[in-house]
Amino acid sequence: MRATDFRRLALALPEALESEHMQHPDFRVGKKIFATLDADGRCGVLKLSPQAQRAALRAHPGVFEPCAGAWGARGYTKVVLEAASVALVRPLLEQAWSAVAPAKLRQAQRGA
Repeated sequence: MRATDFRRLALALPEALESEHMQHPDFRVGKKIFATLDADGRCGVLKLSPQAQRAALRAHPGVFEPCAGAWGARGYTKVVLEAASVALVRPLLEQAWSAVAPAKLRQAQRGA
């Protein structure tokens, strides 16, 4: 998977926008960040629940890593893009989006 694939998947989610945070791209719904790319495009970060993070780490070591420190403890998860696939990342991006999207938008997405 490349950074362009990650970006395309993130921006395909309802009302997702690309912005910038600390000199690297981020993806938001409303004003809330659900994913980021590092500046060189080799890794992404997903805002997952700690439970979803543990499942991803267990199932796909080498693809997913917890972010450092307290961020990782809260579920923020690094994606090593060259080791990942679109099929693997898409549902986790959807989970990350769902974690921050307004309830009305999540309901509309489920109904689609």
